[in-house]
Amino acid sequence: MTATPRPAPAVHAGAAPARRRVLAQTAFETRAILRNGEQLLVTIVVPVMVLVGLTRATFVSIDTGGATRIDFLAPGVLALAVMTSSFTSQAIASAFDRRNGVLRLLSTTPLGRGGLLAGKVLGVLTVGAVQVVVISAVALALGWQPDPAGILPAVLALVLGTAAFTSLALLVAGTMRAEAVLALANLVLLVLALAGGVVFPPEQLPGPLRHVALLLPSGALGEAMRGALLHGQVPAWSVVVLLGWTAALGWGAGRLFRWH
Repeated sequence: MTATPRPAPAVHAGAAPARRRVLAQTAFETRAILRNGEQLLVTIVVPVMVLVGLTRATFVSIDTGGATRIDFLAPGVLALAVMTSSFTSQAIASAFDRRNGVLRLLSTTPLGRGGLLAGKVLGVLTVGAVQVVVISAVALALGWQPDPAGILPAVLALVLGTAAFTSLALLVAGTMRAEAVLALANLVLLVLALAGGVVFPPEQLPGPLRHVALLLPSGALGEAMRGALLHGQVPAWSVVVLLGWTAALGWGAGRLFRWH
């Protein structure tokens, strides 16, 4: 009597290396933003419209401190663009992913929570790079002449600003209902854009707002960008403020973020 051979055990493919998993998530996050019409409008179209509109609208009085309009406005608009992608877009997307159970599901895969967060941050940086290229191209076409010595400091300021506002986005998205995040994220962006020292320097804001704006991440990022691209150096105080906000918001997001 011959023994019936047992079937060979199934061979399961192992998980991809951590680097490939994070890069795949980064590509997914980037595509999700760039393929979404509403997010594309907020992250790229609106900043470009603000730049072109304020540059061409000569009936609007702007104190440029002796610089041309485009040289004065371009750094602040770049800062505003980073805020739209790293805060508004990321907060809304993460909040609805959390509500729909997507974050909880992904956190249990080989990607893990750390990989998921890394993919989100890298996705934001990738979208930010696209924003910078598009807005800079439009600004250059309008006659922008940034200080060459300030280009690298400006890039570093944008990375630091991205870290601060992404931390804020995850803190909000991980602690509030998705519907509340949708309203709050757009409201916060509007308030910071108008009174947060982003497009216009804090010293041009009325009353006590000028002092408050200097302590906000929006004002610090705006000042850092103007200092770098207009004068070739980033104000030290702006770096301190951005580092402080990044550390505080990152700690808060790490402690309070709920995955479901």
